[in-house]
Amino acid sequence: MPKSLVMSLTQELVDLCFREEADPGPPPSWVPLGDEDYAELAERLTQELGDAPLWIFAYGSLIWRPGFDSIACQRATLHGWHRSFSLKIERGRGTPDQPGLMMMLSRGGRCDGVIYRVADEEKRVQMEKALRREVGNRDALASMRWMPVRTQSGETVRALIFWAGGTSQRIIRPLLPLDEVAPVLARACGHRGSCAEYLYNTVVHLAEFGIRDRNLWRLQEMVAREIRAIHAREAVAVEA
Repeated sequence: MPKSLVMSLTQELVDLCFREEADPGPPPSWVPLGDEDYAELAERLTQELGDAPLWIFAYGSLIWRPGFDSIACQRATLHGWHRSFSLKIERGRGTPDQPGLMMMLSRGGRCDGVIYRVADEEKRVQMEKALRREVGNRDALASMRWMPVRTQSGETVRALIFWAGGTSQRIIRPLLPLDEVAPVLARACGHRGSCAEYLYNTVVHLAEFGIRDRNLWRLQEMVAREIRAIHAREAVAVEA
């Protein structure tokens, strides 16, 4: 990464956000999907795809931890949508006492991400793996869709995309300004890690594909300042 693009949010600052948290379990309102649900959903989506290749679009943690097997990947752009920290979470990287925020896709703008291609003979199996990773309950079903994305070569392909719009009550509307998102990301942590770690990994792995999301870049600077301020205040309190 060029010197002018050195991140303010460092691994050392991210480490300051970690704390041990117990898994609170799924909220009572969640309606989980069972094995039969995943099998039926994977079969339906595979049938919808037909003979076309299976591409899955990644814009966040799917980039570095997809949870399914692929044979190729490349940079691609989704038009009409952009990343936003609009999904409230109380499990994973947040808790009921200190909820976190995760990314999803909201209307407007564009989103540069990565598409992964699944082997043709593995479409049904890998589809189910992706579903089990991204669709933990019925709340998420309305946010899953097929959409056209454009590759760097100018080709348009149909890709499966998770958490794009939807009707979940966990979605925060209207969009939060970055100065309200940053304090949440600097503080929230769950049994799977912190929101600061999630942001850090997203920015770092996007950079590996030559992608710099303007809002995420501003946000990592803001979160870094927030973390420093939090721990400066804590240090003063301890000395007092």
